[in-house]
Amino acid sequence: MPKVSQTHLDARRQQILDAARTRFAASGFAHTSMADIVAESGLSNGAIYRYFTSKEQIIVAVCEQAGDALPRELTAATVTAFLEHVRTLAREKGHARLTAQIYAEAAVSETLGEVVRQQLTVMRAAVADLVPEHRRGESEPIAEAFVALCSSYNMQLAVRGDVDPAPFVAALMAIVEG
Repeated sequence: MPKVSQTHLDARRQQILDAARTRFAASGFAHTSMADIVAESGLSNGAIYRYFTSKEQIIVAVCEQAGDALPRELTAATVTAFLEHVRTLAREKGHARLTAQIYAEAAVSETLGEVVRQQLTVMRAAVADLVPEHRRGESEPIAEAFVALCSSYNMQLAVRGDVDPAPFVAALMAIVEG
């Protein structure tokens, strides 16, 4: 019997994560069963359990795939583009609802909580590196506030639906520019 390639294994794992992400965004973690993920993926139970032994492992793996879409500089144009990207992901992929689920679960799951805390630390450090030279002495609190307000925008998208990013851009720029 021929050995299955790593590329094939990686593609199956990603297929499971994509199916889980879709179901989690639509129904939440509590209302998504392993059977739902199996059905969404089109794979068998055995195929799912080859990669993941529990729904919690899938949740953590989905969270670990968080994208790196932060702006490359902190200008009104790049921050607007970043929030528009977040808005598009919310509309097209249910990403805001998924993020809300991840944060709620991270509050009660030590494993997921550690992943989310690490991601937040990395995001704050990335933003702190982008703070304009004249505000470098305040880069850590600026980064903290920037990430918090971006998270708030994402939660607003999850709860309210499509939300204009303009007031959030204005607030973010006020934080950055001082």
